[in-house]
Amino acid sequence: MAEEYPPIIVTAQFDAQADDLFQRRRQEFFPPQLNFIPAHLTLFHNLPGDRESEVVKGIAAAIEGQSPITAQVPELMSLGRGVAYRIVSDDLKALRGRMIQRFDGMLVKQDRQGFRPHVTIQNKVSPGEAKGTRAILEQDFASFPAKIEAIQLWHYRGGPWSPIGVLPLQG
Repeated sequence: MAEEYPPIIVTAQFDAQADDLFQRRRQEFFPPQLNFIPAHLTLFHNLPGDRESEVVKGIAAAIEGQSPITAQVPELMSLGRGVAYRIVSDDLKALRGRMIQRFDGMLVKQDRQGFRPHVTIQNKVSPGEAKGTRAILEQDFASFPAKIEAIQLWHYRGGPWSPIGVLPLQG
C-alpha cells in the first residue's frame, strides 16, 4: 500500500554542463539494478509530505532574491561503498541554513546533522570496487565550477522519485 503522503526530498539543480557530467558518471558507475533516480545533491532527505504546501511556500520564501549559486567541485569523495563529487559553496550552505530556520520543527535527525554537499555517482558496491572507481576518475579529474540554478522537490515513493516541482534561483 502506497503512503498517503510520501516524504518530500529537496535537491539542488545544476547547470546543464555540470548536470550532464554527473548524470553520465552515475550511469557509468552506479549499479544499474539500483539506479532509479538521477544524480543529485540532496538538501533535505525527508520533509513531511502531509505539509507539502507549507514546504513549497517555505522554500519559495527562503530562495526569494537568491541568484544562481556558484559552487566548486574540488575533489572526489570516498563514501566507503561508493564515490561522490564533493561540492563546496558558502552560498549554498547559507541558503540551506535559511531553509533549516523555516523547517526546524519538521526535520528528521538525518537532516539536522552536518551538511556535506556531494553528488553520489556510485554507491552500494564493495569497498574495493569503490576504491577502483575513484582511482579511475582521479586519473583525469580537475577541480571545476558548477552553478546551482534551481531547487527541485520530489516525492519519495520507495524507488523512483516523482517530481513535485522546480523553483528557479532568479535573484
